[in-house]
Order: sequence, then C-alpha cells, then structure tokens
Amino acid sequence: MSTGAPLEGAITLAAPLAGWSTSLDETPDAVFAGRMMGDGVAIDPTVGVLHAPCDGELVVVAAARHAVTLRTAAGCQILMHVGIDTVALAGAGFTVSARPGARVRTGDPLLAFDLDLLARRAPSLLTPVIVTADSGFRILRRTLDAPVAVGDSLMEIVPQSLAPSLAPASAASAQVHARRLVVGFEHGIHARPAAILAASLKDLAADVRVMARGHEANARSTVALMTLGVQHGESIEIRASGPDAALALSTLAAAIGAAAAAERGPGSGRPARAARASPPAAEAATMARAPGADAPAAPPAAGEALPGVIASRGLAVGRAVQFRPPEIQVAESGAGVEQETASLDRARAVVRARLERRAIAAAEGAGARAAGEIAAAHLELIDDPELLGAARLGLGRGRSAGFAWREAVRAAATALRALADPRLRERVDDLLDLETQVLLVLSGKSAAAQIELPEQSIVIARELLPSQLVSLDAARVAGLAMAAGGATSHVSIIAAAMGLPALVALGPRAQSVADGTQLVLDAERGVLEIEPAAARLDAARSTLASRRARLAAERAAAQRDCRLADGTRIEVFANVGSAAEAEAAVRSGAEGCGLLRTEFLFLDRQLPPDEAEQAAEYQKIADALGGRPLVIRTLDAGGDKPIAYLPQPPEENPALGLRGVRTSLANLPLLRTQLGAILAVRPGEQCRILLPMITDTAEVAAVRAVLDEIRAARGVTRAVEVGVMIETPASAVLADQLAAVADFLSIGTNDLTQYTLAMDRGHAQLAPRLDALHPAVLRLIERAAAAAASRGRPVAVCGGLASEPLAAALLVGLGVRELSAVAAVIPRLKASLSRVTLDECRALAREALALESAAGVRALAQRAQRQSEEAPR
Repeated sequence: MSTGAPLEGAITLAAPLAGWSTSLDETPDAVFAGRMMGDGVAIDPTVGVLHAPCDGELVVVAAARHAVTLRTAAGCQILMHVGIDTVALAGAGFTVSARPGARVRTGDPLLAFDLDLLARRAPSLLTPVIVTADSGFRILRRTLDAPVAVGDSLMEIVPQSLAPSLAPASAASAQVHARRLVVGFEHGIHARPAAILAASLKDLAADVRVMARGHEANARSTVALMTLGVQHGESIEIRASGPDAALALSTLAAAIGAAAAAERGPGSGRPARAARASPPAAEAATMARAPGADAPAAPPAAGEALPGVIASRGLAVGRAVQFRPPEIQVAESGAGVEQETASLDRARAVVRARLERRAIAAAEGAGARAAGEIAAAHLELIDDPELLGAARLGLGRGRSAGFAWREAVRAAATALRALADPRLRERVDDLLDLETQVLLVLSGKSAAAQIELPEQSIVIARELLPSQLVSLDAARVAGLAMAAGGATSHVSIIAAAMGLPALVALGPRAQSVADGTQLVLDAERGVLEIEPAAARLDAARSTLASRRARLAAERAAAQRDCRLADGTRIEVFANVGSAAEAEAAVRSGAEGCGLLRTEFLFLDRQLPPDEAEQAAEYQKIADALGGRPLVIRTLDAGGDKPIAYLPQPPEENPALGLRGVRTSLANLPLLRTQLGAILAVRPGEQCRILLPMITDTAEVAAVRAVLDEIRAARGVTRAVEVGVMIETPASAVLADQLAAVADFLSIGTNDLTQYTLAMDRGHAQLAPRLDALHPAVLRLIERAAAAAASRGRPVAVCGGLASEPLAAALLVGLGVRELSAVAAVIPRLKASLSRVTLDECRALAREALALESAAGVRALAQRAQRQSEEAPR
C-alpha cells in the first residue's frame, strides 16, 4: 500500500469492491493492461456488489450492465468494468441499482453481479477501476497488492497540472522501442494522415510518441501530430512502450505507408490533386487567416475582374450571395465544472453523431465521399486527447464549456499557423470548423447555414468551412468565391469533388460585392468578373450550355459499347475498390472491372481477412457488375503499402524490395486463402486473376502451381484466366515470354513510369516531372502490346494513363485494346475514342514515339484532340 501526505486539490477514490487490489498489468486484456483507456487499479472481487468510489454523477451505464462511468464535480471520469469480456454476457448475471444521470454518494451501490456465473462464463473476474485518459487527472498514490474493503482508500488523484512526474507502472511498460521512418505524405502530416495514424493505434496497448524537429507529440493525438509540422521526405522517430510496443511500431509504419499511397491517389502517376494545383505565383498569393482581415474594402467596379487562385476548375455564371456565418457569443465564466463538463460532452456527442452520419454517407457521390473522408478526420479531432485535456483544464479553472473549447482549439490553431508549410497552415480550418460546430450546438443555433440561396448562386465568403459548404443547397450553388483560403484546403477538395468551380485568395474586395451582382466565375483563367458586359455573359452562358449538352450526350452514349469512328471495338473497364464503386462504375458506362484493388480488405487491421470474408466481398462486387468481367488483382502489398501483420525486415529501398507478387509468394498461406476466395465467386467464368509486380515467368509459374493445387482439391475443372501486370522495365522487355505463360497483360503505368524514369512518384520535387506520356514509357507500352498481339493475348492499360482522355487515342495507336479507368471519366473517355479511327490513332502513336519529351507528347495529343473534336464525322 502506498502512503504519504495528501496533496492540496487531491481527490480520494474509495474501493468500490471488496477483494484484492492489483496492478492493471495483471488484467488479461491488452486494452486495460496497456492503459489505453487510462490508468488505475484492478480488483479481484470477493463480493458481487459494485459501489460508488466517490461523490458524482453516473454518466454511463453500459447496455450489457457490466460497466459504469462516474464523473466527479471536478470533471474526472472513473470507469469501472466488472470482469473481462463480460460484455459478451449481454447483461446476464447483472442487476443495475442506479440509472444514468443519477447523483450518487461514496459507497452507494451501483450494480450487483453473480460471482459464480461470471466465474464460469468470463475469462477473468478482475475488475479495472480506471481514471480515464481524457479526464485531465493523474494518479498520485494507489493501493496495490493488498486486500481492500468497500470504502477503503484505493487511489489518490490530482489534476495533471498539479501532479509530479510519476514512475512507469511496470518494468515492461518502461521498455522503449524506437524506429526511424521517412514521411511519404505528399503534403506532410496534415489532418487526414494524422487522423489515420492516430486511429491505427486505437486497439494497441502502448504509449507511442513521435519525435521530429526537436519536438515530441502524442501519436494518438491528431492535433499534436499536425503541430509537429513534418513535411514530405522528413525523418521522424517513433518511440513506443508497453505490452504492444513492437506491434505499435510496425502498425504505425504500415499506416504511414498506406496513407501516403492513398493520398497520392489510385490510378495516378502524379500527385492526386495535380490537375487543379495552382501555379507557383498564384500559390504565393494564398492568404493566411489572420485577425482583422475582414475589414471592409472598396467594392470592385462593373467590368472589373478580381484575380484569384484556382481551387476547382470550371466556369459559372450567376449572382453574388454573400455568406456571413452566425456570430457565436461565448461567456468566459461557467456555471460550475460539473455542469459545464456535461454541456461540452453533450455538444461533442451531437457533433460526433453528425460527423458519423456524414462519414457513412460517403458512398453516395463524389462530393459526399470527399466530405465523408474529411468528416472521418474531424471525428478523430472531436476526441483528440490533447484538445480534450486542454479544454478540461480550462473547465477546471472555471471557464464555460464554450470558452474552454474555443481556448483549446485556438491554442492548437496558433501552433499550426506558426508552421512554415502553407498546406499545414491550411489545416487550421479543420480545427476552426470543429470549434464552430461544437459552439453552435452549445449556443442552441442551427448548424445549417442561415442563408437563402436563389438559383445559380455564386457564394462569396472570406472562407468557408467544410461543414458550412455541405450545409448549402448544392443544387442552387453555381460556384464559390473566397477572399482568403488556399487551393489545397478541405473546402477546395470538396468543391472539386462536387464539380463546383471555385476561386480562393481573391482578396478582401470580394466581400464588398453586393448581393445580387451579376458575376462570371472563370476558374479556368482564375478571375471573378464583376457585372461583365452582355456579350461576355452571353458567351459564358453559351459555353456552359454546350458543355452541359455534351456531358449529357456523353453520359447517354457511355451506356453503349465503345467503338472507334471506324467501328473498331475498344473495351472500357473501371478500376474499383468496393461494391459501391462497382455500382457507380456501371452507372458511368463501365463494361466491367479491369482492376479490383483487393488491398481494401487487408489494410488497417491487425489480422488478415479469412477466405469467407474475402469471398463475400468479391461476390458483392461481382453482383454489382451484373455479370460483366471482373479482374481481381491479388494482394499488392509492400513498398508504399506495408501491412502490420506481415512483418518484414526494414528495407532501405522498399520500392525495390518485397512487394506485389513477391510478398504473396513469401506468405503462401495468405496467397492460398485469396486464391480460394476468388475461386468461390459465382459465376466462376466472370472472374480473372491479375498478378502484380511480375518480373519473370518463374513468378507466374509459382502462382499457377498454387492455383492448380487448390483447383484440384476443390474439383474446379474450368480454366481460370491468369494475367500479369507490366509494371517494370523488366516485364515490358520480357513481355513476349510473359505472354506465353499468361492469358492477358495489363500495363500499370504508375509504377512503370517511376521505374522507367528512376523517379519516386512520391518525391515532392520530382513528381511534377513524372509523366507517363514520356516517350521512354510509351516505347515500353508499345513493346508489351506488340508482344501480346504476337501471342494472341489481349492487352490492357489499368494505370493512371488510362484515366486521361487525352491519352486514349495514343494508347490505342500503341496497340492497347482495353482501358481500365476511374469511373467518373468513362463517359468522356468513350466520347473521345468515338471521334477517331484506328489509322488516326496509329499515326498519332508513330509521331509521339519520335518525340523527345513528355511535354512534346502532351502538346501533340492536345492538338490531335482539338482536331478530332472540331472535325465533322
């Protein structure tokens, strides 16, 4: 038993159970033993009644009646969890004595439980008594390895601001594991990757810290990770202690690799947002949020054009509507710690539920998906331990819920604004958005924008927050014009996904434009035109009408088979990663799936999916395709897509190490399970198997041997088509040999480009030069296509180049007869191909192969595209 003089401000927690007290290290549960939920003591009970350890409010009673949470007047939350894995009993053996919201006194009975029943059906009776991690309190003294009676002193806790440094709870938890990594995120550790990293550690029993630039951050805190200011290519050190320390390191490393790959975007050899990136001069004009920037400015004159930064390309004609967010008044003083803590928790719960609904709705459309991804990042922030800790300290000083929340958020925002990287500074918007959402709930105001939008509104604001944008009636918004903001902000991302033209950094004069003013928002030239002349308005409207008509015609035509102008058949498939994406692809005119990225089943988990889970997911996608062909790529892991449960030795150059089919062949049980799941899909003839990162025929033979073994064991007599991806110069050069042992070839231009040009596609400086239209890459594509044709094998392109309508005719001219693209571009892709003949495509390819640079090829392809669009057919 630990003793000592009481510290001023300390709270004594009485033993809620009679029994034997012991360290949390003894609990057979990694979450409790690793102090994932907080620190405390475990009690092995001898009597089946749980009592209140202190005065407070009963805030949570679990539905299974096995756990309760009590909150003190000072805001400390104490979780008491009777037994281990007792949630599985679904309430059997438990009787609750008090209800949520009840005020209880020390020693009051909270629930009773059947000791004999729990002893027979639960793994352990050990009952953790936890001071939750986000309470802002620490344990000063505790009673351990001793018998306790109800009411005996169990723990003495104090606010963290008063607590001296404490020794580690155990030698095991004190052992520190460390690892150095290079950050591959395109824009550094900003909101979404930070949220992914924090979330990846949720189920692990370890304390994890990230060191960079001489500073340390809690790896479970999105805010703390962002404020490190880590940029692309920088080295970080991860330190972990606790039972799962080693696993935490590999999990975080895997999450860093997977999130960096996802951020670059599927099917793109260049950064995912390169198409709408601002030129350097315009990027420099991006305005930082600063106090006092809303001062009135002279309104622009009729006929004037305000220059801005392109955030989302397009053209819009409409009338100005100034967006003025509601003023939220926040009182500094609160009505007591207990009341204000409850108010903040309720407001956060409302916002959390709203964000969860938005994240779930992510499959409803491009804009919804983007908003859903951002909502998922905001979900991490709403429970961020650093933000909550700072807010609870404010509540402890007598602040109101709103003032304490605003103070905590603004402090974190100030730290972000101090960073040198403008993209990381733009993540301040995520914090301020969350601040606004919580304050609106606390104030009782509607979270929806208080604004009436007429048809064809061009919404003007200083800056819009993501929650404000998604609350607008999208059917009435023609475009967005912001006085401040940046081209890589989350609002810009959502606007681009919704297809809304948007300009940012227009300057304060944009906010002086009167409501109802006629505007042309030209997000192709980067200007907002104020009351343009009638001729300009007519021309802009005519352009929009033509585009709408063309888009409607393309969407209608996309439902037909794709043919060149001379009738040559070209198959247009889609790259997908889920059943929802498969459904969207069919609606866009996809004739099948040319690349199913199966990594979605394997990433962000601690154990691999079994055969039943994989087969069920593949079947959903096959059903969504309605019998159309489904090409399933086996697991493409390693390199920029590491997986936590596939431990691999550190590799100095992962892109040249164990990845693709090499990883599968090094983990044969995983490969057998996946091949078995693919064979289980019905009808079997719908599926083809695609092998990633093939470099020679021996790899194909090794996979076929495993496949044939499974087929024989299951009595599968039908032929199963196996194709190989051409992603390396080696596979392109040996395409004639590979075509002899494979049923089809599929060219992945993303990796083929980076390996051919010896440029890492995640390198910030080199990425703009990484263009799949480089003549060297085109020559390898031509060679692979010719080899496939000589063997009578079909050849496809499933990499990022297939999603560029500009490149479609050129690829056909090189010998490609199947394109697998992002679903959204399929109508445009089919329309582009319908305007050219095979002879024209071949002539274009011959000319391109003779050029010396990717820029020259792009210029050639652009000229050819314009000519085909203008030529009568």
